[in-house]
Amino acid sequence: MLHHASISPAAYLRSRAGRVCVALRGSTVAEILARAETALAESQFLEFRLDSIDHPAAAVAPIAEFLAERKDIAAIATCRRKPYGGGFSGTLQQELAILRTAAESGFALVDLEIESAEECSPSDLEKLRETDAALLISFHDFQHSVDPEQAFERIQRFEPDFVKIVNTAHTLTDSLNLLHWITQRSVDAQVVGIAMGEAGVVSRVLSLRAGSAFTFASAPDGAETAPGQMTARTLKELYRIDQLDQATRIYGVAGNPIAHSLSPLMQNSAFHRERINAVYLPLKTETIGDLLHLVRHLPLSGISVTMPLKQQVLPHLANVDPLTAKLGACNTIRMGADGNLYGFNTDVAGIIRPLEKRMSLRGARVLVLGAGGAARAAVYGLVDKGAEVSIWSRKEASARELAASAGAPNGKASSPSQGKAKCIPRQQIAASEFDVLINATPCGMHGNAHPLPLETEEWRARLVFDLVYNPLDTPLLKAARARGIHTIQGVEMFVHQGARQFELWTGKPAPENEMLRVVLFALHKGH
Repeated sequence: MLHHASISPAAYLRSRAGRVCVALRGSTVAEILARAETALAESQFLEFRLDSIDHPAAAVAPIAEFLAERKDIAAIATCRRKPYGGGFSGTLQQELAILRTAAESGFALVDLEIESAEECSPSDLEKLRETDAALLISFHDFQHSVDPEQAFERIQRFEPDFVKIVNTAHTLTDSLNLLHWITQRSVDAQVVGIAMGEAGVVSRVLSLRAGSAFTFASAPDGAETAPGQMTARTLKELYRIDQLDQATRIYGVAGNPIAHSLSPLMQNSAFHRERINAVYLPLKTETIGDLLHLVRHLPLSGISVTMPLKQQVLPHLANVDPLTAKLGACNTIRMGADGNLYGFNTDVAGIIRPLEKRMSLRGARVLVLGAGGAARAAVYGLVDKGAEVSIWSRKEASARELAASAGAPNGKASSPSQGKAKCIPRQQIAASEFDVLINATPCGMHGNAHPLPLETEEWRARLVFDLVYNPLDTPLLKAARARGIHTIQGVEMFVHQGARQFELWTGKPAPENEMLRVVLFALHKGH
């Protein structure tokens, strides 16, 4: 029984089922039970969203039978009404009747939304309390990042066993505010806090560390019951949330978009392999102020910086390495022991080293497609190695600016050992021969509408290097191989720059083979 005098509801749940609850939906009893059976491989703690079932009152008995046959499961019954974000179209009394039946049938907890609790009579709530199930009262806001303390005060006057606050994060700061609230309130109450949405991933991974009694995950098939929800396996194996503590160093990849980034998989696998107490998170943000607030107040130990922040972050760094200064772009930040931020650029090494494994770059004729951050790293690195670089971009002015700045870095004349950079017209590309073609545009990337930066017949090269790594085999690489041309996949650049980041952060050699293995496996699975 949950209300045994010697053990709290939270302690009982932790001892029985752990702290990651898998939320389950299904339009029929058969569907939700099938998902429950699969979910048991990841967690013994399950939430049955009865409001997703066509006839929830009739569903309680067969689900209770399922639970009775599996004594190690702890289950939550939820039957949220439609006006409050659920799927149940019945009345308050019908909802209460379903929850009471569930509580009397072996469910460990019942979840009552705050709006229903406020409509209830004291006797209705007392009937729920008289059962063996613990009472969780929940607040949800599916649009805004509300003050969790105000929601807590609404709930706490009913003195439930658990208080659940769920809001929607639009910024990293929203997630941080919720985490700080969990830390403060978990001292004297059993709270569960989650920020929904992509910017709320931080809260999902770090909520247990902050003091949340438990957290929620999606079913193994990825059927989310809330935006931003991850599977229990992802939370436990990729982010190792059960092992995070106050000594855990926190890193992340910041920018937008980052939903499909494989950096969290790559870096967390490296931390795990080297037994480093650290976690690496996706940090969706478009503003440098939002990121820096998280850096200072979480705090973060290091960051991978992606677009649109690679230039915006520069004024906020105490110092940068020569490459970052030359490129005017930073992709790696390390928090110093003095509390200052230091910037590095590992993109150049990620492009140059795979090429140098295959050829000498001095005097090599290289065509770079694009004029953005990746192209900039490629051009500067190639010129520094003595290559003759031609740049083409749909944005001709950007290509001209890049050629001019790379040809005479910092306004100084090029040294004799340096290569050269020039802007090339599209019609001239077909009449030229190149040793290397580098695609530094998003063409061919997962979700990009343009498969090729140039048509196949428009260029001639002996080697093609596509910096796009997802998908593994881009349309450009396939076209090159069809013509018998050697290729380099973008995954080489991605892993190498990530390995260099790992080394800058940890001072240890990166497990590059392991990093490559997990990224290749994910890409082959069609991540």
